[in-house]
Amino acid sequence: MVRMSLEDLYKEVILDHYRAPRNKGRLDPHDVVLERNNPLCGDEIELFLRFDGDTVEGIAFEGKGCSISQASASMMTEKIQGLSAKESGALAESIKAMMAGEEEGDPDALGDLVALKGVVKYPVRIKCALLGWNTLLEGLEEGGKPRG
Repeated sequence: MVRMSLEDLYKEVILDHYRAPRNKGRLDPHDVVLERNNPLCGDEIELFLRFDGDTVEGIAFEGKGCSISQASASMMTEKIQGLSAKESGALAESIKAMMAGEEEGDPDALGDLVALKGVVKYPVRIKCALLGWNTLLEGLEEGGKPRG
């Protein structure tokens, strides 16, 4: 039996999401759409959110950039779908804390998202991994405002 190192497993998860991104494409109708980029490396994301009350009923993204930014956005959309805005925000903050080295990252709570922890070894890539999450936090804030 071949044993995979944790680092190899992390790379596999990230490559899987990069090669076959989940929830990639426009989401119509949507309540919030935000475009953000990371000018240092050229990563771009356009995040679409649709709410049903306080629940993230739909989430999708368009974008281009490095494997880490695109995989992270794909992983995020899978995990956020169906969560409340509050749960989504707490998860995003938890990911940010893990990437900053302030939290270990609980594999039971985070599932595949714990793979992003491997990026911490490459400080210049942390912004790539967090582009989608920071955009999500802005979108959640905007989504909570009354429309019309």
